[in-house]
Amino acid sequence: MSASRYNRQIILPEVGEIGQQKLFKAKVLIIGAGGLASAILPYLAAAGVGKLGIVDDDVIELSNLHRQVIYKNDAVGNSKVLEAKRMATELNPTVKINAISERLSGENALDLFKYYDIIVDATDNLSTKYLINDACCVVNKPLVYGSIYRFEGQVSVFNYKNGPTYRCLYSDENSQSLNCNDAGVIGISVGIIGMLQANEVIKMILGIGEVLSGKILVYSLLNNEQQKYDFEKKENLVIDKSTFEAKYKVIKKQAEEITVETVLNQIDFEEILFLDVRNLGELPEINLKNRVQIPLLNLEDEMEKLNKNQTIYVFCQSGIRSKMAVELLSKNQFKNVKSIIGGALALNQLLKEGSKAF
Repeated sequence: MSASRYNRQIILPEVGEIGQQKLFKAKVLIIGAGGLASAILPYLAAAGVGKLGIVDDDVIELSNLHRQVIYKNDAVGNSKVLEAKRMATELNPTVKINAISERLSGENALDLFKYYDIIVDATDNLSTKYLINDACCVVNKPLVYGSIYRFEGQVSVFNYKNGPTYRCLYSDENSQSLNCNDAGVIGISVGIIGMLQANEVIKMILGIGEVLSGKILVYSLLNNEQQKYDFEKKENLVIDKSTFEAKYKVIKKQAEEITVETVLNQIDFEEILFLDVRNLGELPEINLKNRVQIPLLNLEDEMEKLNKNQTIYVFCQSGIRSKMAVELLSKNQFKNVKSIIGGALALNQLLKEGSKAF
């Protein structure tokens, strides 16, 4: 970590060298790679937040560019998260960016969230906001919320130190709310609200200032007025894992998974293929003699390279994309395919603990 890169924030008494180390060790996940993320991601990367994940299965459209300013005109049609990773890496190559080209769902949210310290909602879809909130409650992660409606934006922090949640503020899940595609949006609004969200993340990591827990900030672009409103935690709202799985109809597929401990006992078996479905350049590197890398986005077009009768153990970064790969391969008559639980992160951690060396 280069001190000169962060000198202007290190000299702040509230940050200092210790605070910069806190930023470097932090892991933050951003859900959505649109307008809000276009402000959140570059500022967190520039500040030196060490590990940043960004989740979105969408591609860039021309109508996005007036507010999603991290994308260029010639990137139209490309994956948002891959372009976002490229931008953030160019801005600060010392930061690790995990680009996750998936749609968030009840199937993958819990597994994904548990690897990060703070979750940031950069979506514009009401049902997804409830899903993010509920998953954060189950795995006990703070959620930085942002929302835009025409010329007005909102920011709050939910589930911070067991504080109020999104459902405590908005209990009616069936209410109708237009997204920016339907209601319209000016690009500046997502920039302002996104930066306020990034600010809440930084404050939580550093342990400074007053976090917007139990408070919602409402900002109007038309008159530059802002108000803060208090709201209370509703103790009768309990969201546990079983409630979550029932609500989001999570289907457990244990037969399609394998533990890292079992995998490490089989790494020398020549009849086993290890399929890495991460994007090129993702860390940590996992070097296996029988490893083949085919990014998930390319798997459907390149699966003819694989033997349908071979035992295939699939891994990604944390075990989420690999489950999607297993489902895809199974639908195409692959006989014995399993996802490695925890993915490359779990493999790498077990190796660091000295269980086995490659």
